[in-house]
Amino acid sequence: MKRKICVVTGSRAEYGLLRLTMRNIKEDPELILQIIATGMHLSPTFGLTYKEIEADGFEINHKVECLSASDTAVAIAEATGKALAGCAEALDDLKPDLVLVLGDRFEIFAAASAALLAKIPIAHIHGGEVTVGAYDEAFRHSITKMSSIHFVATEEYCKRVIQLGEIPDSVHLVGGLGVDAIKELKFLEKVEVEEILGFKFGDKSLLVTFHPATLENIEPSEQMSELLKTLSNMQDTTLIFTMPNTDTGGFRIIEQIEEFISKNSNAFAFNSLGQHLYLSCLAIVDGVVGNSSSGILEAPALKVGTINIGDRQMGRIQASSIINSKPQQVHLTKAIKKLFSKDFQMSLESVKSPYGDGGANTRIINILRSGSLDLSVKKKFYDL
Repeated sequence: MKRKICVVTGSRAEYGLLRLTMRNIKEDPELILQIIATGMHLSPTFGLTYKEIEADGFEINHKVECLSASDTAVAIAEATGKALAGCAEALDDLKPDLVLVLGDRFEIFAAASAALLAKIPIAHIHGGEVTVGAYDEAFRHSITKMSSIHFVATEEYCKRVIQLGEIPDSVHLVGGLGVDAIKELKFLEKVEVEEILGFKFGDKSLLVTFHPATLENIEPSEQMSELLKTLSNMQDTTLIFTMPNTDTGGFRIIEQIEEFISKNSNAFAFNSLGQHLYLSCLAIVDGVVGNSSSGILEAPALKVGTINIGDRQMGRIQASSIINSKPQQVHLTKAIKKLFSKDFQMSLESVKSPYGDGGANTRIINILRSGSLDLSVKKKFYDL
């Protein structure tokens, strides 16, 4: 009997990593793909990115609305509750054999909770990672404890999942999905990207993505102000902004970006570029600036430098192409100077991604289709 795998996705970034896995599940004769789309995918503010899923040839079985027009702590908590209720109903209808989730966002935490309560086993991708500056950290480890199967990106993350009490045989070192996406993709030429986006790259260019660091005492908007003050002195550089996630304080950052681009002709902003266009841009620019995981997970594989701001990604294993900076103008200015320096740009040629050389998707599919795969939600705690 074919095994039904239900993939739950709530954001553009996570879908970009899952897309190849979803395609491989769909094409596998022993597996049936089911899809639940929720979170930012269904929000006009964030580009209605569920359309990208459908444009890629996938059928979305259920859409679970959960977001409101607010990003306060109360609104995020309410969205988590709505996602939990909606995913519970969707899973009851679909009755999958396994739920597959990636990462650490609140809507994925809600989906995993719904699956556990329904006694549906969960496979979790990219567990064991650390990001001390955001509440995603707690969600990620909570999802690990709810999951029966773990697909991790590095040996260190593998050890950490086991440290959380998971049976070693349930933890599979597969590598990073972002590396697979890059290796599989046929990148757009620079002129094609310019035509699609409606501008021409200058001699220098930066891709900027800044999300709220949700556990910081400093307001995200204050950190963003420091970044924008720094970037305002770079009129000779094309600045490409992608909008932040729907975390607490994200809407104010969107307002700041919109105000900035209205005053700076070298700056452009997009709700969602989609994976193909985003990675094509990433391959063109001189560097990534912000605190997005893509600067840690994907940029090194393209030998592109990253300025990682603040603590949001602190704890993740980093390549030598990462420049860490405090979120103040004086530190950001130094970091940008280093990024554009000849010595640093030359050093990027020898950068090696710590997230493997590809093949993660193939390893995941081989395990998902294995007849010996343990699909029980009842687990023992593994003591070290």
